[in-house]
Amino acid sequence: MSTVAAVGPAFVALAAWLAWKLYRVCYAKSPLDNIPGPPSTSFWKGNIGSLFHRHAWDYHDELMRKYGSVVKFNGLFNRRALYVYDPLALQHIILKDQDVFEQPYWFVDSNHIIFGPSLLATLGEHHRKQRKLLNPVFSIAHLRQVTPVFYQIVHRLHAALEARVTDSPTEIDMLHWMNRTALELIGQGGFDHSFDSLIGEEYHGLREAIKELVPTAWALTPFRMISPVLRKLGPPRFQRWLAEMWPNPHVQRALYIIDTLEKTSRQVYHDKKAALQKGDKKVIHQIAEGKDIMSRLLKANVEVEEEERLSEEELVAQVSTLCFAATDTTSSALARILHLLAQHPETQDKLREEIKAARHGNDIPYDQLVELPYLDAICRETLRLYPPSNLAAREAHRDIFLPLSTPIIGNDGEVINEIFVPNGSYIMVANRASNRNKATWGGDADKWKPERWLSPLPESVVEAKIPGVYSHQMTFGGGGRSCIGFKFSQLEMKVALSVLLESFKFSLSDKEITWNFASPAYPTLGPTSTKASLSLLVGRM
Repeated sequence: MSTVAAVGPAFVALAAWLAWKLYRVCYAKSPLDNIPGPPSTSFWKGNIGSLFHRHAWDYHDELMRKYGSVVKFNGLFNRRALYVYDPLALQHIILKDQDVFEQPYWFVDSNHIIFGPSLLATLGEHHRKQRKLLNPVFSIAHLRQVTPVFYQIVHRLHAALEARVTDSPTEIDMLHWMNRTALELIGQGGFDHSFDSLIGEEYHGLREAIKELVPTAWALTPFRMISPVLRKLGPPRFQRWLAEMWPNPHVQRALYIIDTLEKTSRQVYHDKKAALQKGDKKVIHQIAEGKDIMSRLLKANVEVEEEERLSEEELVAQVSTLCFAATDTTSSALARILHLLAQHPETQDKLREEIKAARHGNDIPYDQLVELPYLDAICRETLRLYPPSNLAAREAHRDIFLPLSTPIIGNDGEVINEIFVPNGSYIMVANRASNRNKATWGGDADKWKPERWLSPLPESVVEAKIPGVYSHQMTFGGGGRSCIGFKFSQLEMKVALSVLLESFKFSLSDKEITWNFASPAYPTLGPTSTKASLSLLVGRM
């Protein structure tokens, strides 16, 4: 009787606390209320449904046209947040105050659920320690060493396409082949592990899991945003049981993807570890030289103090994270370039002539390949206009003022030169919007013009001081959380294009191609299809 009597007041107190928290989020005034932005469309989702819709391109363009470089939007339960691409604000978010504007806990926690404690799921000093161990693997010196491996893999891709192209142009799903190739590139170049022979139609289940991860995660965005709460619902076994019981096809698909990532990554780790224990001379040499990611991590784990070593769980997590990141972004970018070249045959012909002149029937050496001007211009312009990752999430971990390069007019009519951002506020760094900002890039910022990179860029681009690590763009982020493998990805793209374009011509089929808003973006055959695919006609030169 006393237990029942005690439960009643406890339940009332908990309900009151939750109601107060909900009121604070949804109805209490916020300093961000004075920032112009679109009205909320849902109590539960705010503007999230519009921001993350698979056909959200027009919505994001409207935000730019109507509200400018800083926009207030509503998150879950109408929690106020900012959508930002003002250059000075980005400098503070990405560089000067990056320790304040960390990745949101929901982003970190949901990535921990998917990948484990990897680069995408750690914060602060823990993240910096992991990154420091991995940086040498993505150096230019290492890229020179791995270039011949990349060429070997792309020549296997070339042979696979050659076997499928008939005397007339043949319709081929190029996203399928870009995905398979990108996975093998990171497998061989990153882990000295083969995932795909690129022969026949059989391929590793990891490729299918990676291919479906983004659409699945995108569909589960509202659930990901409450992942800090979900991870507190009992021990992991109980959480897993709840997920298995949840009658949602996206949740069930997510479980399959997570299991495939974890199983494959653990196999890569144990294969390397077992070979080392057997005294495999090749593996011993690789680890001594630190020539691939896993070798580097195993070597570093031996050299540092015991308390500084990464756990087996962390080592395995890096495999799944880097396989996903390198496969999906590179294949998305390559597919986009091939689609654009099919739409612009004169540009494709010009690029082909540059490649032929440089190849002379042989593979182009690293230093010459990365300097080919028109190839470089096409890659830069495509990554500028169509960044694989359109948004990056941040969260203010304390109260802070955010300065603006261009003042805005508040809802109260006053001029705002800096914004007070309360602790806990969400920030969406608008990578795509920054890359298309006409104040920075000029009136043709939303046009695909590779030639813009063949002459000096406008002074406005240099003066904006965009804090990205790549070509005045936010495509690969910046600061301590920039994409660690962006040079790795560029090399993969250039090797693939240099081999394929000499032999094949890509043109449009009669299938409608729709690019879907996601991170990274992915194509489907039409706006209603849910299967990622890029159908192009491939013909011999």
